Parts: sequence; structure tokens; C-alpha cells
Amino acid sequence: MNKKLNLGILAHVDAGKTSLTERLLHHTGAIEEFGSVDAGTTQTDSMELERRRGITIRSAVATFVTDGLKVNLIDTPGHSDFIAEVERALGVLDGVVLVVSAVEGVQPQTRILMRTLRRLRIPTLVFVNKIDRRGARYGGVLEEIAKRLTPSAVAVSAVTDIGTPAARAIPRRPDDPAFATELGELLSLHNDAFLTSYLDLDGGARLTDKEYAEELARQTADGQVYPVFFGSALKGEGLVELLSGIREFLPAVHDGEDEAPLLGTVFKVERGPRGESIAYLRLRSGSLATRDHVTLHRTDHAGQVTEHPGKITSLRVYEHGSATVEARAAAGDIAKVWGLKDVRIGDQAGYREEPPPRNFFAPPNLETVVGPECPEDSGRLHAALRMLSEQDPSIELRQDEESAHGTVLRLYGEVQKDIIHTTLAESFGVRAVFKESRTVCIEKPVGVGEALEEWDLRKLNYFWATVGLRVEPGKEGSGIDFRLAVERGSLPGAFHKAIEETVHTTLRHGLHGWQVTDVVVTLNRSGFASPVSAADDFRKVTPLVLMSALKQAGTQVYEPVSAFELEIPAAVLSTVLANLAALGATPEVPLARGDAFLLEGTLPAGRVHELGRRIPSLTNGEGVFLSQLHGHRPVSGSFPVRPRPAGPDPLDRDEYILHAVKRL
Repeated sequence: MNKKLNLGILAHVDAGKTSLTERLLHHTGAIEEFGSVDAGTTQTDSMELERRRGITIRSAVATFVTDGLKVNLIDTPGHSDFIAEVERALGVLDGVVLVVSAVEGVQPQTRILMRTLRRLRIPTLVFVNKIDRRGARYGGVLEEIAKRLTPSAVAVSAVTDIGTPAARAIPRRPDDPAFATELGELLSLHNDAFLTSYLDLDGGARLTDKEYAEELARQTADGQVYPVFFGSALKGEGLVELLSGIREFLPAVHDGEDEAPLLGTVFKVERGPRGESIAYLRLRSGSLATRDHVTLHRTDHAGQVTEHPGKITSLRVYEHGSATVEARAAAGDIAKVWGLKDVRIGDQAGYREEPPPRNFFAPPNLETVVGPECPEDSGRLHAALRMLSEQDPSIELRQDEESAHGTVLRLYGEVQKDIIHTTLAESFGVRAVFKESRTVCIEKPVGVGEALEEWDLRKLNYFWATVGLRVEPGKEGSGIDFRLAVERGSLPGAFHKAIEETVHTTLRHGLHGWQVTDVVVTLNRSGFASPVSAADDFRKVTPLVLMSALKQAGTQVYEPVSAFELEIPAAVLSTVLANLAALGATPEVPLARGDAFLLEGTLPAGRVHELGRRIPSLTNGEGVFLSQLHGHRPVSGSFPVRPRPAGPDPLDRDEYILHAVKRL
């Protein structure tokens, strides 16, 4: 059986992630020349925009082989605006190399990534890069890793002449008493049997180097400890030791039997030169080849699963660098697949895994309206944006309610907006205009409301359907909970489905225009007139009933808030506190840490970007700022309003009925 490993390279921007990827490929012979980020000649940054900007925007795959282990290397973005791309990669990885700069040390994005890796227990090696740069540190970086990333890290490299061009990484081995003590004490924390042997409580022989290595590999594979390597990606220093760690410490996958049930995950979709969809699929079991028929399982926001059959017209497997070959894909492989016209990111090929994959990071909490510079380009702009949303589902397109030619995009930040603007102009030839970004709020019901519409032969019927709904608050984080208080057989299945689907669609816009969540909607009355009633009657009447009940219940608008950690010099504490107050933050009591203070608290998510921009100047470049979405809080004062979609408004009964029955 062949051994395979799907390896992710993760880092804060500018830590040297892409350079490390290039060096690994070059060192193992997968590419002939070492590419440069500055020169725009890297293998994995294949987009022209990536090469010009010197940043990774889309995940890319390249393959190398080291001592019989085939490694599919997945290079992911480092900038926080492209965190969704990292999320999709995490779901297909066997292990990770987290890159930290020996000069800048642990950065905010690094801490967010490490928290996620620890929570998911993804086996992780830490590579401290740039040991040859002026200002590089050894002990200081290890202290930051222990304090800010994980106390379960252990340095398996020592460094000589750090901070100079002559810097060298030297492996630490258990025959060094100091390292044996450090390693033994850490490993003993997670394994009582190892502790017994380490302390020689059973009178056995001294632990061998092999036993130390085997236990370190086991605990690393379990996500309990994190070996730390030092080196220089640009010079190739420390690469031999890192490759050895990849082979020894990270859990490889063996080819399964071809007869095993097919299971694969689509983590990337792009468009080919003729506009065809190309899916990137990680195969977990079974096998797949050209001309095979495959069923894709897709789970929507409501938890409903749909099946999408297709036939593969071409399938290529990564083999050498970024090159692919036509072959049958087996477990552990990453394949590029053509022919699946309806494919989407997150689809599962073959049988469906339970439960569906979860989101690791918060969804984007900003939105902007984009329109064409020239009105006649409206169709081309929408088509281009639709293609981009296929590559990045977090963008979430919808029609702008205020403009016939505008489209609303969900975004993580301004850098992502700038990249989309440039991509539209250069790749699609469409010049677009973006409005100022705004924070995406949500609504929640504050009371209970009920409404009913029923058909009656004794009066004029606009809808041949009876629907009664009750709306009430749901549990925190429950989303939309649709329930039945009527017999399921009281309506045909198609009518039940029409009501439930329309409830989810209608609640995208509450009383103030925002998505309604944490709500329980109960169908408590139903009826139909056979054979006159149709599913469309239930689709038309449901918004009217639902919004009437919601209006009776009332809603509260909530704004997204982020939890933040801010480490600052003591001398600027009062200045920083004043700026936090101006931005609407709620800080906790400052904690003294030597000559610095640690500030924790919350602030509106829409002000995070602005605070991040201020911190360097407020702290003379010494502040460390970390934030992540913490939830939502009620908006005080007047509620922000988002315009409702164009068309009939179910909050206005007379207008809605006129439109719904086409009697204008």
C-alpha cells in the first residue's frame, strides 16, 4: 500500500508560508527552480493577481515525494480576509505545518489558526522561519509560542548564530540530558504509562531514543503536543529536519481497497478556459476515475440534503509538483475533476457522512453593494460575480433592494473587496463600483405572535390554502426551528414542503430587513381545497401569515460583536482606552504583565478593521491585537434598517394581495 499525506501550510501573512512551500517542492525534486514571491515565480501562487500582490488568495495544490511518502501540499491564504479559503482546506487535511516568523513572532492570525487547530486536534508541526534575518529570536519566540499558542510545544531544533546569515538549525536529540528532561516531562503529562517508564518507577531500563521518538510521534498525531522546528525557507536551512518530522510525526493515509464505499469532499471549484467547472476533491475512501457516475450530496442552511448525480468526463491526480496525470484516484488522493456541472464547494461525493461538515470560523459580517460602472454591463457583472461566488461561497450574492443593477456581496474585509474589484476588471473585463461596506445585523423575536389565513367558500378566496403560524423566540444559536402542531397527514407532502421552504426564504428579511434567527415557527393550522389547491397557494400565503405573526411578536436587531485581546505598553494605556471607548468597545479591567497591559473585551465587529489600523500608531508598533467574532448584542437606540427585496411586501397586506393575485 502507498502512504499519502495531505499537508496544509498555514501562517499569518508574510511569515514565509509560500516560500516554505517552494523550498519543500524544490528540495524534494518536484520543481527544478526555487520560485520567488517577490519575483512572482512561485508554483502555488498561480493567479497573476497573487503573483503581483505577493499574497495567496486561493488554495493551491502541489505534490512531492519524500522517502516513499506522497505529500499533497495545500498552500492556503495567510490574510484574514481569506479565512474562508483556509476553512475549506482544514476539512481535507491530515496534518499542518504552522509557520511563525523568528523576527515578528506570534501574530494575531497565527493565534486564531492555532486555536482552531487545537480545537479540531489536527496534528501540527510549528516551523519558525527566517532565523537568518536580523532581529530573529530563539528563546523569545519559544516563550511566545508557549504563552500565546500552546504550552504543549517542544523545540526539536536548536539554532547557532541566530539573526545572522550564518544561522544554522541543529536537531535536538534525547541523548542530550537537558532535551531528554524537557521532552520527557512534556510527554509524561499525557501518558501515565510513559510517565512510569520515564521516572523508572518499575525499575526498567532507561528509555531509548526510539521510544522517545515513537511517543512524540503518537502524541503529535493525536494533537496533544506540537514539535517546533527552526530554519530558513529562503536558504533551505532546517528543511531536512522538517521533512523528517513530516514523515515521522504526522499520520499518513494508506490506499484503501477499491471496493470500499466512495467518499470524497469537494473543497475547491474553479472555472476552466472554456467556462467549465473544475472540482478539487479529496478522496477519503473508495476510488474514482474518468467516466464514473457519481452522486453529490449537498446540505443546505436548513439542514436539508439534496442529491446531484453526474458523470466524470475527465479526472487527473496530482503526481509531481503542480503537474497532474490521468489516473484512477484512490483514498488519500486529491483529484481535479471535470464534468460535474452542478458541483459546489462542500459537496460530498459517494455516500453521505454524518453529520455534515461544520464551519470552523465565523461567517463574514460585512456586506457591500456592487454595480457596473456602465449600466449595459449589468448582465456581464452578475455572471462574473456568480462565477466568483462558486469559487468562494462566503461571498453570498443577492440582488440589491435599492438598485435594479446592484448586487450585494458578503465580505470579510476591505482587502477582499479590493481583490474582487481588481479581478472583475482584469479577468472579466468589467469595471465595477463598490459602495461603502456595512455591518450585517440579525433580528430575533422578542415575544409570541400568531396569525391565520384560511380559505372559505362563503367568501372571496385569494389563496386556496389555510395556514396558521405561531412565532416565538428560540434557543441561542438554534437558527430557524420549524415545527408542526398539526397532523403530518393533514396536508399533502408537497404542501408541507412549500410552507417550510417559504418560511426559511421569508425570514431572510425581518421587520427591519435583517435575517431572522433563533426563532421557532410552528404550523398550527392547515387546510386545502381538493382539487383546487396547489403548492403555489401555500407559497404565496405563507409570507403574509408569517410576517403578520412576526409583527405581532416584535423583533430586536442585534449587531455582531468581536471579542478582542490587546497587549499594549503600559505608557499608552489611557490613550488606548480612550480610543476603545470612541469605537464603542466594552473593555474589561486591564491586567498588568510586567511593563505591559493585557486588555480584553468586546467591540462592534464593524469597528474591528478600524481598531486594527489604529493599534500600530497608538502603540508605536508594539501592540498585539487579536479578535474573533464573539456573537451578537442588542442594538441600542434606533435600529439600523436594511431595504426589503423588490416586489410585494408581506408587511403590507393590501399591497401584497394585489401583487400576489396579479390584480394591479
